[in-house]
This record gives sequence, structure tokens and C-alpha cells, in this order.
Amino acid sequence: MSEPKGSDSQAPHVPVLLAEVLDALAPLEGARILDGTFGAGGYSRALLEAGASVVALDRDPSVLPHAERLSADFPNRFKFVPGTFSNLDELADGPVDGVVLDIGVSSMQLDQAQRGFSFMQEGPLDMRMSSDGESAADLVNNLDEAELANLLFAFGEERKSRRIASAVVAARATAPISTTTQLARLIEKTIGRKPGDAHPATRSFQALRIAVNGEFDQLVGGLFASERLLAEGGRLAVVTFHSLEDRIVKRFFDPEKGAPTQSRHLPQVVLEAPRWARSGKALKASSAELARNPRSRSATLRAGVRTAAPARVMSYAGLGVPLSRGAA
Repeated sequence: MSEPKGSDSQAPHVPVLLAEVLDALAPLEGARILDGTFGAGGYSRALLEAGASVVALDRDPSVLPHAERLSADFPNRFKFVPGTFSNLDELADGPVDGVVLDIGVSSMQLDQAQRGFSFMQEGPLDMRMSSDGESAADLVNNLDEAELANLLFAFGEERKSRRIASAVVAARATAPISTTTQLARLIEKTIGRKPGDAHPATRSFQALRIAVNGEFDQLVGGLFASERLLAEGGRLAVVTFHSLEDRIVKRFFDPEKGAPTQSRHLPQVVLEAPRWARSGKALKASSAELARNPRSRSATLRAGVRTAAPARVMSYAGLGVPLSRGAA
């Protein structure tokens, strides 16, 4: 779960791995950067203060006050465009030198109980980053038991998904499950909780949020849109917050990692020219940042520099994207 991207005194938090992201996108003076996951504007503000111009995207209408503040502070170098980052190449309004994506839910969203993202606060079981489409309550109350179990396992890596799904189906037969704490208590009662472990609802809430917002589809779309948008030398920095996302980004930058092993007895497949040059190893939060912000413990930054090779056609093959809900 990411921190909201807010670095000014009026925004509540500093984004994770901020110094590392700025370094990955450098040089910034005079550059044009697309912030594909604007949030509270922390990355955008830091990029602007470093001398860049910024085009920022977000599908969450609640970020508009933060965008208006940056527009007032940097009227000639900041532009906000409502939309999803899977379409960032169409929304960029011209070439850019770099793209930053901070994947996942923000602390700003977690801290608003009415958004329904957090199992720690009473709120409607919603989880939508925009106001469109199915809510988490729709999925919990309408999916059949097998579909729900598959969703929790594929998107949340929840090993006890079948027990949870069975308990949910039994409970909703009496009354719909409509609040965050109602679902969290049911999961805790069903699978128990050991002292010192994460809350037992953590993985299930992650799975529902990913499904509600189509996060894996958005991530894959955003990666390939960045590849189409960026010319040779352009830089892409992606911050993820769990292993499923990080695996997708790792294999996107280095497709050979996800390719099947070639047998020496068969004709060898000629690999295509790489679209990305490596930009150092994956980075994690420093001990100092962890002390300031415990939520940064799960953050991973991967970055790459665009080569001259033509952009690929978007494909899920080899990226390790989990099967969609309902799949066997």
C-alpha cells in the first residue's frame, strides 16, 4: 500500500522512495515528466521543485484539491488530466522524458473510512478508486463460492481462500455483508489470528481491491503505454507494494526472466532487441525511511531506460499476471 504522494505542508504524507525515484528519472531540470498516479501530488511537487514540468493523471476525483494547489503554485509547468494510467500515452499531450507510476492504494484512501479500503475502520465495503463499476460488496455478495475463492487466492495469495469463501456464502445467506469491519470480523473468526501476525483479512482485502479496480490490467496497460510513449533515452520508474505487482514489472523490463527455458536440442529462438536498458537493481526503502514510515517496508522501485527498439504490442504473456476472477 502506497503513501499518498504529498510532500508539502498541506499534504499529509511524503511518498515512498522519493529520493530514489527522483534519481531514477534524472536529469530533471527542463525535463517533461508524466506522473501517472498523482494521489496527493508528492512526486509531482518534488519533480516540479527539481525543475521539471509535470503532466499528472489520476482517476480518483478526490485528488482535485491537491491538483488545484499545484496548478496555482506552478501555473506554467503543471497540468492535471483526469484519467487512468493505462491510457497515459493518449493523455500525455505530447512527448515526455520520463514516467513515474506508484501502484496501489494510498494512505490518503486508506485513512478515509467512507472509501471502504481499510479493514481497520468501519465503512461501506466499497474500495473503488473511482465511482464507477462494481464495489467490493457487489463481489462479496454476488460471486459464487468457487469464483470468490479463486479471486482471493489469485489476487491475494490467500491460502485459506476456500474456507473464507465458504464462510462468506453462509453469512450472506442471512444478510448481505455491507461493511469493512463486518467482513474483517468474519474472516478473523473463520481462519483465526496468531499474535504478531498481520491481520487475517489483509490478503482478502488486497484481492478484492485489485479486482474492483482492475489493478493488474491497469499496471500492464500502463507499462506498455509507457513503452509506446517514451523515445530512446526516456526513463520509467515504477514503485510497487507487493510481490505480484513486482513480478509483473520485473518481467516487463526483462522479458527473458519470464521466458521458458530453451532446449539445446531444438532450434534456438532468436531474442528480440531489448526495449529497456537496466537502470540499476531493484531498490527498497532505507532503514531511515522505514523508521519514519513503516508502510514503506513493502515498497520496491524498479526503473529502466528506453532503447531505440520499437515498442511491443501489449501482451500478458510471460508477465506472470494472475488469472482473472472465476478462472479455474
